[in-house]
Amino acid sequence: MLHKTRGIVLKTTLYGESSVVVQIFTERFGIQSYLINGVKKPRAKISMNMLQPLHLVDMVVYHKQAHGIQRVSELRPSPVFSSIPYDIIKSTVTIFLNEVLYKSIRQQMADENLFDFIFSAISWFDECRDVNVNFHLAFLLKLSRFLGFAPSMQTKSDHSFFDLQEGEFRTSAPAHRNYLNREDAALFISLFNTPFENIFLIKLDNQTRRSILDKILIYYTLHTASFGDIRSHEVLQEVLS
Repeated sequence: MLHKTRGIVLKTTLYGESSVVVQIFTERFGIQSYLINGVKKPRAKISMNMLQPLHLVDMVVYHKQAHGIQRVSELRPSPVFSSIPYDIIKSTVTIFLNEVLYKSIRQQMADENLFDFIFSAISWFDECRDVNVNFHLAFLLKLSRFLGFAPSMQTKSDHSFFDLQEGEFRTSAPAHRNYLNREDAALFISLFNTPFENIFLIKLDNQTRRSILDKILIYYTLHTASFGDIRSHEVLQEVLS
């Protein structure tokens, strides 16, 4: 049976001479693997350009329960990106976020709220005229809410430390090293709470931005099973410096 669904492209793997297996986070079925034939041919109906990291698509798919690899009948970009493929900063940010997402939601079932957040955030990032170099920080902290480990907002004046392992504020430093001081904790909360359209108001120098990103990745490692190492953030750091 054919089904219509929106999708977010996560990973494309070559299969044979002209085919690929694409992992797509679909609105209707969660993460699914699709075999798409002939993507490298000159007149391919579905081309590799449509299957780049975090591209947003409308799909008509065949879906069989308990079936490993599904088939695609139709696929088209929706919306068609106007800036991400052509802006080096935006494209690098997108590749980085794609890697984190792939490692964070690889077993994800259908989740309308999570899907809508990612879809809307990437659409906004593509549409915004000016590149905001704090977008990836805010995105990852906001994403944690949908993954089940959002930082606790409960704090008092004497709570000066944020425990990354427990996701909450403390009056004293924990015995382990995975915590934030008051200044970094305030940035965490600000990036978490501030709408995307206002994150340009949060002023960070390159060194602070690098430090906050490193701490966010530690936070994800502590709360995501088999998260592993992220490779693309080093390239991102260079592009943003």
